[in-house]
Amino acid sequence: MNFGTRDHLDEKNGHLTIGGADVIDLTQEYGTPLYVIDEGRIRSNYRRFAAAFPDADIYYAAKANGNLAVLRVLAQEGAGADVFSDGELYAALLAGILPDRILFNGNSKTDAELRMACETGVRVSVDSLEELKNLSRIASEDNKEVEIAFRVNPDVSPATHPKIATGLAQSKFGIPHDKVLACYEEALSLEGVRPVGIHCHIGSQILELSPFAEMMIRMMDLVEGLKNKLKLELDFVDIGSGLGIPYTGTAPTPIDLANTVLPIFFERASALGIRPKLVLEPGRYIVGDTSLLLCTVNTVKEAYSTFVGVDAGFNLLLRPTMYDSYHEVIVANKLDKTSDHTYTIAGPICESGDILARDRRLPRVEKGDLIAVLDTGAYGFAMSSQYNGRTRASEVLVNEGEAELIRARESYGDLLMGQNIPPRLL
Repeated sequence: MNFGTRDHLDEKNGHLTIGGADVIDLTQEYGTPLYVIDEGRIRSNYRRFAAAFPDADIYYAAKANGNLAVLRVLAQEGAGADVFSDGELYAALLAGILPDRILFNGNSKTDAELRMACETGVRVSVDSLEELKNLSRIASEDNKEVEIAFRVNPDVSPATHPKIATGLAQSKFGIPHDKVLACYEEALSLEGVRPVGIHCHIGSQILELSPFAEMMIRMMDLVEGLKNKLKLELDFVDIGSGLGIPYTGTAPTPIDLANTVLPIFFERASALGIRPKLVLEPGRYIVGDTSLLLCTVNTVKEAYSTFVGVDAGFNLLLRPTMYDSYHEVIVANKLDKTSDHTYTIAGPICESGDILARDRRLPRVEKGDLIAVLDTGAYGFAMSSQYNGRTRASEVLVNEGEAELIRARESYGDLLMGQNIPPRLL
């Protein structure tokens, strides 16, 4: 079977392998549903991205996959982190990512989160003028000075799903680009905050390069305005990421992205006589293709379509339901069989939208077969839930054929954790 660029996947005796481990053996030991993550692929993806930007800092977007073992692998590789909540910040620090390589992002931070940012010494991407004033107050009360950037809404339209386009004028994220200079001027007058950078992120799963060029030009226009009008020379320019991966077809590479944005960045910085650090925040590119979701076939039903009912649905992989996203599916125990039947893969959730894949050509599927959903490392488990009272899956990390449990399957007790029946109801 041809796995394209996924060289961590292979076939052995008709079975799918990942990182040298047979998925049938994995499910016999750990059951299904099961997330399997290839450590070697995480490392190679990170190194490929970092090599394309040798003078930049790479901050992994922790929202894509916040498993502690994944964060630890990336900490070992030298990654920083883009975090979007106090929980993500806690996990990143616990995994060993250094505070001075963490940017606390987010459009609606609580005072408690801002105080945690002050206490831990991480940088903050400020999303509004009100947040700036709150942060200044909190930092001043604690006799701290927090290094900040402002998140810019650059009004750039990437060709991606509207729900993951974050740089549009109507987006909830960031400060309109024509109002940003006034925010920096305000920040320079406040205690407890010190503006050192500028930040934006235009979206996710972007497969065209022109929006990145447009964004880079707009960001450097702002950098120039800050230098010329406010005499402010920034330490860093964070352009987020959003580079897509080939769920199907092809996608630009990190080298392609570098060839698009670096000439603009270096030319404009040189003309201004400044040398800010470039920062990027890849998430999906680093972890997206590293993982599989394995699920067992419960039933095959002839109806409007031939439905294959499996034991994982949008409770474990929300993307197809939320974004109409495509994930390749294969019958992991029948890779040596001919794909001569058409099936729709349906999950066990009581919603009509609980479809993982529609009208796919697969070998004949039977109860007990193993379906592998590919490229589930980004926004897979991270967006999972306990809907319908279903426990969340185990996660296993494989490395050179060996497997280690990195998240235990939830129990019924986990479903009820924190709940309480008032004594009057007993």
